[in-house]
Amino acid sequence: MTAILKHASHCRWKIPFRAFYTCTYPTSSHRNKETSLATPFQRVSCHKQTDFHAHSLWTRSLSGIKLRTIRKRLSSLSAAAIVNSAPSSMKPYLRLMRLDKPIGTWLLFLPCTWSIGLAADPGHLPDMSMLALFGTGALLMRGAGCTINDMWDKDFDRKVVRTATRPIASGEISRFKALQFLGGQLSLALCVLLCLNYYSIFLGAASLMLVVTYPILKRITYWPQLMLGLTFNWGALLGWSAVMGSCDWSICLPLYFSGVMWTLIYDTIYAHQDKEDDIRVGIKSTALRFGEQTKPWLSGFSVAMVAGLILAGLNAQQTLPYYAAVSAVGLHLTRQISSLDINKSEDCWKKFASNRNLGLILFLGIVISNLMKKQEDRPIEN
Repeated sequence: MTAILKHASHCRWKIPFRAFYTCTYPTSSHRNKETSLATPFQRVSCHKQTDFHAHSLWTRSLSGIKLRTIRKRLSSLSAAAIVNSAPSSMKPYLRLMRLDKPIGTWLLFLPCTWSIGLAADPGHLPDMSMLALFGTGALLMRGAGCTINDMWDKDFDRKVVRTATRPIASGEISRFKALQFLGGQLSLALCVLLCLNYYSIFLGAASLMLVVTYPILKRITYWPQLMLGLTFNWGALLGWSAVMGSCDWSICLPLYFSGVMWTLIYDTIYAHQDKEDDIRVGIKSTALRFGEQTKPWLSGFSVAMVAGLILAGLNAQQTLPYYAAVSAVGLHLTRQISSLDINKSEDCWKKFASNRNLGLILFLGIVISNLMKKQEDRPIEN
């Protein structure tokens, strides 16, 4: 071995020590000889092979570092990271309005996007300023709804493991301070509402009674999710009226109905996380009402939702991309319900959160369908 290394060190075509072991030759009988007396061509080939291998490893390492960096930056921009980096005096209020859990804001905002998208002029994108306005309103009204809910459910939340750490239940925020915070949120939401036309202002103000009533119904009926659906999908009416100045009920009502069915699906799944605690503290829900028959009920709601979306699309004269998106929604619901395990909280949360993607798929279909309208009308205009 020493002789071979000395020979390699004095050789005109020097090779790195790491390349020494990567050279391969036809027969094992001449391996030692050919290793020490390899031709320049063989040594150069071995060197290139080693460099290529090292370059591949280096490239993969850099790619891994870049991916980790990107993931770290994205995680630092998440809602939970923003709340955690906020001043300590603000954190309880941000958690009270569920800013660290934006899925609820998405589910409130998405029916607004559907309606605004359907109301856009043929061949045009939805009004971006209107989408931004409704996004701000959804953030504020979802926060106000969570504040009202936590004020009503303070005593119940203390008895449930998942909700015991909420700011009001844990004593971080008093009811009086929560009431002041609620007033601030509603005041800002009113400023957003006043940016709309008079028809929409009155229509939006009418939804406040639904927001206040929902927490009470959990103590009275097994169908509080129905009231939540009526509340969360009010934007399906409001978005159209904000763009058009009034509601076209042939489009808005089927869209609103579909949204209500959608809420019954995802919030029933959500309620299965807490069903044992709900029984203990006396809270009612559709999860307790349906029990082991949850999947047939959810399947029925899914059929009703898809039917409502088809009717709304026909009345709005939507094109093929819209119906493709509705088909994707139907497939998403089918997979979601068929694979649901109502006895596993983690699976229920995963299925619940996946509904944001469902809403975005439908919105994308509406936008593309609306852009296609202009292309279809061009031959007629010419």
